[in-house]
Amino acid sequence: MKAIQVLRDEHQYILRMLKVVRGFSIHTFKTQEVYYKGFHDAIDFIRNYADKFHHGKEEDILFLKMSSELGKAIEQGPIFGMLAEHDLGRLHIKTLEEALHAAEAGDEDAKVDIIANAISYTDLLYRHIDKEDNAIFNFAESQLSQESLQTLDVDFEAAKERLASDTTEKKYVQLLEELEATLASL
Repeated sequence: MKAIQVLRDEHQYILRMLKVVRGFSIHTFKTQEVYYKGFHDAIDFIRNYADKFHHGKEEDILFLKMSSELGKAIEQGPIFGMLAEHDLGRLHIKTLEEALHAAEAGDEDAKVDIIANAISYTDLLYRHIDKEDNAIFNFAESQLSQESLQTLDVDFEAAKERLASDTTEKKYVQLLEELEATLASL
């Protein structure tokens, strides 16, 4: 297993979910109707697959390894930036969920907050993934020692069991596919 390639592969699922969230937002904008179940399911995917499952490996394994081996300049620069973006994404999702609850309770104005936070999240993540795939991950592959890259593979393998990787991936890829099909039928 190549740990960094695993992260890149997971990004492909996250990118697909971003298209779904954007699609639900466009649907809300055009029809003034919110597909609540779809947004709540997307939040489940984002929190448990994109954040806990995927970002957890980045934060707890890759970024720590990069910081310890490559020094303070990496830790306080690009890694700090990636962590700040993870936190900003969490804020957008929290605020999106609050807006969904407000709209479900009858607050029509909350629909604009649903769209605003959903689109802000997708825009942030599109840019974030591009930076990770094309800068952070390439830098890690070229600058970490071969021993560290092998350690990453071992650490990712150990994380597979802790994170129930096969079950988690299967569950959330299936949810993604269901949401893509639903979006296509809206």
